[in-house]
Amino acid sequence: MYDRFSENSVAKGVFLECLEPYILSDQLVGITAQVMKDLLVHFQDKKLMENVETLIVHMDITSLDIQQVVLMCWENRLYDAMIYVYNRGMNEFISPMEKLFKVIAPPLSAGKSLTDEQVIMGNKLLVYISCCLAGRAYPLGDIPEDLVPLVKNQVFEFLIRLHSAEASSEEEIYPYICTLLHFDTREFLNVLALTFEDFKNDKQALEYQQRIVDILLKVMVENSDFTPSQVGCLFTFLARQLAKPDNTLFVNRTLFDQVLEFLCSPDDDSRHSERQQVLLELLQAGGIVQFEESRLIRMAERAEFYQICEFMYEREHQYDKIIDCYLRDPLRKEDVFNYIHNILSIPGHSPEEKQSVWQKAMEHIEALVSLNPCKAAELVATHFSGQVEAVIQKLQSPLLLFQFLRSLLDPREGVSMTQESPQVAPCITEQFIELLCQYSPHEVIDTLQVLESYRLEETIQITQKYQLLEVCAYLLEKKGDVHGAFLIMLQRLQSKLQEFTKESEDAKEEPSLKDVEVILVETIALCQRNSHSLNQQQREALWFPLLEAMMAPQKLSGSSAPHRHAESLKSLTMQVLNSMAAFIALPSILQRILQDPVYGRGQLGEIQGLILGMLDTFSYEQTLLETTTSLLNHDLHWSLCNLRASVTRGLNPKQDYCCICLQQYKRRQEVADDIIVFSCGHLYHSLCLLNKECSVGTGRQARWTCYRCNSSHKAGKLSENASERRKGQLSQAQMKTSPSCPSPRGDSAKKTPSEPGLDPQQMQAFDHLCRLYRGTSRLALLTELSQTQSGDSHRLLGLSQSSPALDSVFQNENFQLHLNPPPLTAED
Repeated sequence: MYDRFSENSVAKGVFLECLEPYILSDQLVGITAQVMKDLLVHFQDKKLMENVETLIVHMDITSLDIQQVVLMCWENRLYDAMIYVYNRGMNEFISPMEKLFKVIAPPLSAGKSLTDEQVIMGNKLLVYISCCLAGRAYPLGDIPEDLVPLVKNQVFEFLIRLHSAEASSEEEIYPYICTLLHFDTREFLNVLALTFEDFKNDKQALEYQQRIVDILLKVMVENSDFTPSQVGCLFTFLARQLAKPDNTLFVNRTLFDQVLEFLCSPDDDSRHSERQQVLLELLQAGGIVQFEESRLIRMAERAEFYQICEFMYEREHQYDKIIDCYLRDPLRKEDVFNYIHNILSIPGHSPEEKQSVWQKAMEHIEALVSLNPCKAAELVATHFSGQVEAVIQKLQSPLLLFQFLRSLLDPREGVSMTQESPQVAPCITEQFIELLCQYSPHEVIDTLQVLESYRLEETIQITQKYQLLEVCAYLLEKKGDVHGAFLIMLQRLQSKLQEFTKESEDAKEEPSLKDVEVILVETIALCQRNSHSLNQQQREALWFPLLEAMMAPQKLSGSSAPHRHAESLKSLTMQVLNSMAAFIALPSILQRILQDPVYGRGQLGEIQGLILGMLDTFSYEQTLLETTTSLLNHDLHWSLCNLRASVTRGLNPKQDYCCICLQQYKRRQEVADDIIVFSCGHLYHSLCLLNKECSVGTGRQARWTCYRCNSSHKAGKLSENASERRKGQLSQAQMKTSPSCPSPRGDSAKKTPSEPGLDPQQMQAFDHLCRLYRGTSRLALLTELSQTQSGDSHRLLGLSQSSPALDSVFQNENFQLHLNPPPLTAED
């Protein structure tokens, strides 16, 4: 077939490309040399060199021109294919290594960085060496078993060569090991560690192992080109090998001491973290047995290797000394809190160890608070909430004490954001308040509102000591001394007004009208909060001095030379008048203004603005009240009309006989008996319903239920909930017809007047009506207005839903509802 396809170049190319999946799946292993050659040439011409490499490693290449294929692979950087050809075609395992070393060794020995292509070659070289030493073929498969020992020996002999075949006079000794160490020390040592795992009973392999270790020590210890990290990797590797139970390696302990001196050199500040991490890994790998522990600790402290000190102290259970290590380590200071918390909370540590840790923490409490006050307070609150006073005594700096107490006691930050604040003595809280007055006086009021355990008298004295008048007024109000709090606020207001007028006269800078307004608003709020609980005389003692304070600057200015901010002062005065009008009668306010000596001697025009402003406010409120009352009257009139229509609605019985005794209600006139009709249309004699226990109560207060409608739901006595009893009192009455007004409800045997009433169906309809027209819009204001109004309006607004007055009206048998239309408004 191939001869036929070869006649056409297109068909030949398609045929060769169709062979690729069969070769990759190992279904087509052996093909003729001509086809193999044409296949490689075809893919090479199409620039599919990656496909060529994958094809070569799956084919039997004995029929190929080895030199031509190797040359093609090297020129196109097909390193996997090249190694495969050498290994499978010539059983040659060292030549690929030599070719790769020739590429990566020169730049590494010169201290230059490798290109990306050289890095790829170096990685492939490490993997190739690892496969050869493990008996695996590269890139896939296994080395024939009879060749495995030979390959291992060849690789070891190659690596430990003193010089390369084409060595120059400047070449360093053991060039191949040096090259691999410079390329990637950690990975090369990992390759050796995996190889050493298989060296157990092979005497020659153990000799190679010792020989390589000696070379590694000679190369890296005597050569200053390697970094501390690289040297540390070597000794970590050696420590792991020496720690094995079947170890046969011998390493001079003096070398470990040299490495310790090298890593802990105090004169070398470079790579400090790297050297510490290397030594830590060496100790964790088992290298600690190679050192004298006391000497190791001394050298670590001198080199400021605090992680090494922590590692050693933890081995000896000296947990308290580890706190010093954290505090001295600038990179791990913040971790000291977590460490102390873990020691004190995690099980497994003895009480003596925990006590020593806490004592050490108390010795360094100032350092802990200065480091992070919140975490220090959380630590105290979590583990030693009863020793707060001892901690306070340790803190000599007032600022540190303030930061600590703030984090401990303030619920808005620190400990209280994550857990409940500890219970402390009031004197500690007051000490915190005093410090707060010194360092952050603008936050005192907000903090006092969330603090609890402080005494009012002592705290008031503290605020007076630091002249925090606003805070003092807050505490006096909290204590109940409203007048004292008001006097302080009034003093602040008068002081600000005086400064304001002076600034205005000097005109050197913009007057602080905003400050005056802020204090005035606070003072008004104080009066409004407490006026509800005061009598009229006490209210006047608050509001009139405030009004006088605001009018005083206007009096001084006079009408001839008005104050340049007179309008602003008048506006603030009107604000006071509007606020006090809700608590002080308007005639009292006018009388107080007119009795003032200044205004009493003057003309009405001087206070015309104030009076007109008050009258405008009164007119507005009066109009608002009349409009609201009119709307409520409309609602009430409409609701009562619907209620009356529901109550007086006639009932039409379905039959003219009793549903229990089945006798016509007109024929039983020998017994005084009432006729009861329900909205469902069922008619009964009252005695028949009594016999069936369908009534609750006696006489005119009896409430009836339809026997037929309720017999299917319950038997026996009727049980009603509280709400049904309340509704029944409103609408359930005996329904009788009078001789003068016959109705479908029936006649009594004695011609006694019958009373209209509501059965359960009517009650349900009435409840639906109440719920339908019950809202929060205007009827909800009835109760509130009824408390403030009097006369007829008060009595009218009292007829709210489910009102006892309304109940008594409907329970009266002579009830007649007379509804007057609502008053006409301008719109009507």
